Amino acid sequence: MQENKVYLSVVVPLYNEEGNVAELHEKILASVQKIGKPSEIIFVDDGSKDKTVEIARTLTPLKLVVFRKNFGQTAAFDAGFKSATGEIIITLDGDLQNDPADIPLLLEKIDEGFDVVSGWRFKRQDPWSKKIPSRIANLLRKILIQDTIHDSGCSLKAYRRECFDGVDLFGEMHRFIPAILEMDGFRVAEVKVSHHPRLHGVTKYNWKRGMKGFVDMMSIWFWRKYSYRPLHLFGGGGVFLFTTGVGILVWMLVEKIVFHASLAERIWPLVGIFFVLIGVQLFISGLLADMVVRNYYQGRSRMNYTIREVREQ
Repeated sequence: MQENKVYLSVVVPLYNEEGNVAELHEKILASVQKIGKPSEIIFVDDGSKDKTVEIARTLTPLKLVVFRKNFGQTAAFDAGFKSATGEIIITLDGDLQNDPADIPLLLEKIDEGFDVVSGWRFKRQDPWSKKIPSRIANLLRKILIQDTIHDSGCSLKAYRRECFDGVDLFGEMHRFIPAILEMDGFRVAEVKVSHHPRLHGVTKYNWKRGMKGFVDMMSIWFWRKYSYRPLHLFGGGGVFLFTTGVGILVWMLVEKIVFHASLAERIWPLVGIFFVLIGVQLFISGLLADMVVRNYYQGRSRMNYTIREVREQ
């Protein structure tokens, strides 16, 4: 490895953190200098309206990315990843609740052979107004996504650079990056890290972000289960509804012919026809989704699998 090649990139999204940005930079710099390998610090300002950018411009060494307006934390992380040149990428929040002194803990786990290491705020220093929604979200994540970590909301994480080859982030998906990578076969681990109460500024978390996160969680659930085979979801549901509808119509026909029952005022024939039509539409939707997914993977020059290593001996 060349001496001037960057080993570590530290990516931090910022939004109205004028009270934290200088101290955060100082702590990150102290931490990476102790590691003793070439590193870079990347701050991504997500459209701050206070003096965050003004203060950040006085800091060195620093690579500063400034958005024209507020696009969200996921977009800030994505821009930071695309600007990073290090072999290992570290992420953390800009509010000083994550401790840069814990970065070596993540790197030790990376050195054990893992591709992703997520921080676990074992003793979380947040009010219950944040803890309760977070615990509900973690429970839903365990049920739907079935990843192997306790705390997806902790921004203190470490990634090997190849984790983000061909990965684009949207919505509020930054908290689900380990789950997405685990779906692709990357090895994910977790370590307990420190967590501090917020001393400056105000939290950016609210119910709107919570709802967006839930919608993104459902999207990831779909991709985890059916991204390679959407016909199994839509087609299976279509076949079930179609079969149910046909069964209802056959029974109505039997009642009409055998038992001479009047169907004029009964709703079941309409229900049967409705189920048949919806079933056909779902099955066709599954076929179309299957075609779209195949075009998606072919257009990105990749398939529905990832290869860790190819060796010739």
